[in-house]
Amino acid sequence: MRLILASASPRRLELLARLGVVPAAVDPAEIDEAVGTAELPVPHARRLAAEKAAAVALRHPGCVTLAADTVVAAGRRILPKAEDEATARTCLELLSGRRHRVITAVTVVDEAGRARHRESVSIVAFKRLTGAEIDGYIAGGEWRGKAGGYAIQGHAEAYVRFLSGSHSGVVGLPLFETRALLEASGIPLG
Repeated sequence: MRLILASASPRRLELLARLGVVPAAVDPAEIDEAVGTAELPVPHARRLAAEKAAAVALRHPGCVTLAADTVVAAGRRILPKAEDEATARTCLELLSGRRHRVITAVTVVDEAGRARHRESVSIVAFKRLTGAEIDGYIAGGEWRGKAGGYAIQGHAEAYVRFLSGSHSGVVGLPLFETRALLEASGIPLG
């Protein structure tokens, strides 16, 4: 049975390997990830994961397709993926000293085209960040392309004073939920 990973994220590939799974192919979905009008964080993550999985499953009939989407939310506000320093700085300043949610939705489309969905919602709290800490983190560059402007698996982990939920979900692929979806879809796990 062939598994297609609908993501270019090397972190998701590494996390899948922890389950003993190596996808037959990596095929990013390349969909529009814009937030819908009045769309809340959990429904937004669910929608994007489902749309990514559906788009890639069409390109690989008879395969199992796995897609995920991670959203960082401060209240009802969905933080962007940081593509420039100004966005990363704005996100870090907003998250400094407060709790936020990290939602990772996962969709698996099986060989018959049936989609299964799960999501992980974690609560993360950063310490109050100094200007020098934000400057140093931005200078390191690991914020590029990351939801909310940080990567918990990197240097930002030193700023996390509280985490409730799935560490792997905050990284980008909740292993507990992903394992259940893959098993239900017939993918053998290591």
